Amino acid sequence: MDDLEIKIAITYKVPENNLTLNGLLRGLEHNRDDIMRTILGRILEALEEKAKDDYPPARYVLNGHQSTARNLVTSFGRIRYRMAQVRDRTTGAVVFPLIERLKIEPYRQYQRETLEAPVGQAIHLSYRWAMKETRRIRGQGPSTSTLWRRLQEVAESQGGWPPLKHRPFAFLMVDGTKVRLQDRGTSLESAEMRWAWASEGVGKPFELVGFWVGDNWETIRRDLSRRLNYGRLRMLFSDGGPGIEDNLRSARMEIQRCLWHGHHDFRFLLYADEVKGPAQREFLELLNRNPLFHLRQAELETLKPEDEPLVRKLARTIRSGFGQLLAALPESRYPKTRTYLLNFSRQALAFFDYWLDQQRWIPLTTNIAESAFSRVVNRIKRVGRRWSEPGLLNWLTIAMRKIFHPALWTSLWHQYLRLHRNLHLTALISEYRWINAIT
Repeated sequence: MDDLEIKIAITYKVPENNLTLNGLLRGLEHNRDDIMRTILGRILEALEEKAKDDYPPARYVLNGHQSTARNLVTSFGRIRYRMAQVRDRTTGAVVFPLIERLKIEPYRQYQRETLEAPVGQAIHLSYRWAMKETRRIRGQGPSTSTLWRRLQEVAESQGGWPPLKHRPFAFLMVDGTKVRLQDRGTSLESAEMRWAWASEGVGKPFELVGFWVGDNWETIRRDLSRRLNYGRLRMLFSDGGPGIEDNLRSARMEIQRCLWHGHHDFRFLLYADEVKGPAQREFLELLNRNPLFHLRQAELETLKPEDEPLVRKLARTIRSGFGQLLAALPESRYPKTRTYLLNFSRQALAFFDYWLDQQRWIPLTTNIAESAFSRVVNRIKRVGRRWSEPGLLNWLTIAMRKIFHPALWTSLWHQYLRLHRNLHLTALISEYRWINAIT
């Protein structure tokens, strides 16, 4: 490894009065990019000089420089550099030693290292606003279309989901929402965006293990079975949506329905049975009397094994409450509401059985997944309103790493930037002297 010494002389005009620390720092920030571009120019010249030595004079002859300077847009601004050329005496081919030495990509002004800031902004802002915000902060940035293309490129370089069969996951939590898709500017019908989280057990965090756009639960089951040790899963958490139980529940899994969704969806089932407005009040009051919908996870966590009689009594009271409500909903008059409530009441109390067996409380709702993914859903539905299916999947690939797995975000950029060896600063010596100072 060679040492390269660069000497730079910097002269500043320093005001005699009213200079503040913030003024000093802002001045240095303003000049930082100029200094970095100057250093980069000298390093390129030095490396180019050594790179030309890789082309023996017996075969290659120096051929001047590019007629037009190459534009390289970096994280500290644009630099224009005319590359030296050598010509092959035999074939006449022209080679650029510096391009070969540094593996500079052809036909690209924006270098990969400039993209982390705008791509990171595009996770939270629209592509247009991410571009504007990057330009405001950095002074330059890629166009909206360039940013979009590069984000697709970064995402596609990551490949698919890794196999997780070695992880002893015990819980699976799934949910989904509708998104609006488009194809080449033409609006398409809404599609389901679905995601799955898994946990190794009580007290262990739920981790994102997959997301899909437009895939049904049968396809999702095949994907999860391929990547997870599906036979180890013991509990399925969901809102009870169509197809979830039929496709995702295995013979060894119990189901815990989300209590929040059970309470929230009840009024919509009544509406589907043409029970509207004030006519719903009687049934909603019966539902709200059920202590199930007033349980709090933190309060349950305070119960001890010796409280088992209290827990069993609470479970009986909740089941009795469902019985009273079902009695008020004859099938002939309320077929949809009754069927929904009957299924829900059978699948909403798995947390009691789990506690009686393990003396530990599992989650009562799917809010863990929903609250985490709400940051993604807000960006999809409020900031960007129409997506192509590949564009949405690519954006989700990047967002998952940025929001939920910061370590993967860092490794993503190391991989995308093709970082093998870096430039290392080994010495930095500075001193000052006043020029024509008034004392």
